Amino acid sequence: MKICKLLGLLTLAASASIARADGVNLNGSGSTFQKAYQETVIEAYGKSASVKINYGGGGSGKGRQDLADMVVDFAGADSPYKDADLAKNKGGEVLYFPILLGPITVSYHIDGVDKLRLSPDTLAQIFQRNIKKWNDKAIAADNPGAKLPDADIVVVHRSDGSGTTDNFTKYLVDAAPKTWTLKSGSTLEWSADTQAGNGNAGVAQVIKSTQGAIGYVDLSDAKASGLKYAQIKNKAGKFIEPTADSASAAADGIEVKDNLLFSALNAKGDTSYPITYQSWVIVYAKQADKAKGAALKAYLKYILDDGQKFLKDLDFAPLPKSLHDKALKQLDKIFVK
Repeated sequence: MKICKLLGLLTLAASASIARADGVNLNGSGSTFQKAYQETVIEAYGKSASVKINYGGGGSGKGRQDLADMVVDFAGADSPYKDADLAKNKGGEVLYFPILLGPITVSYHIDGVDKLRLSPDTLAQIFQRNIKKWNDKAIAADNPGAKLPDADIVVVHRSDGSGTTDNFTKYLVDAAPKTWTLKSGSTLEWSADTQAGNGNAGVAQVIKSTQGAIGYVDLSDAKASGLKYAQIKNKAGKFIEPTADSASAAADGIEVKDNLLFSALNAKGDTSYPITYQSWVIVYAKQADKAKGAALKAYLKYILDDGQKFLKDLDFAPLPKSLHDKALKQLDKIFVK
């Protein structure tokens, strides 16, 4: 049913009026979080423009590095470049275009436990291995009346440089500052007794096949793998389920910098899902190839306009209007020689 609805949207999008950029190839890589959206809009856009667009995953770190080395024309990333790394980009100044928001689920595999609630401090203790049993008193306190097994917890994390990891750990730094000690980053020094998967889909697969597992996975991949996921206690003290709507609620009132960087993590509001993150397409401000530059601007415009209609069916949240308008306006900063 969801697939049929998406196919209908693709047909509508194909008839929409969009800029053409015939006979050009564009290549992108990076975020596995935005990969499902990229694949959907690439298919839709290709019905009305003779431009070949390829998008490979590999994680946000790979996307940023590929763009820095000018291996690709655009990068998908859930975290920006570090300031110290910007000077290493061979193509000069970069521009960030936000394209979507979505929840990071805390997915788990425990037979007989269909509902789970976790507070930030409990979550932090689980992932840094202070809590190793599912019937630990801290988990029990978050889940009064629940029958929790005396079973080992298996923590699963990303093996690749990941914007999902970066945002998940930034959330723990902010929401559990007295408990979380592993800091934040695209990669972390996890405990040796944890397991790893490549990409969001890889983590989801490890969780699905491992009794007692828990890990962080974007909502789209968690649903695709049939995983159960926890309600997380937000800043207002409410336990919230990860959905496109609760991610949209987190986007209300975000503070956006002039370069369109922002964070939706640990947002205020009763209905906000606290581990909501964002994803950008990153491009060079100066485009050396005239045809590719024009094609890239046209594709970005499509992602920011017509393409937004696909997001909710992919379990993502569209951009808030104010941010959408700023992103569209920033297209003028792409200079094509």
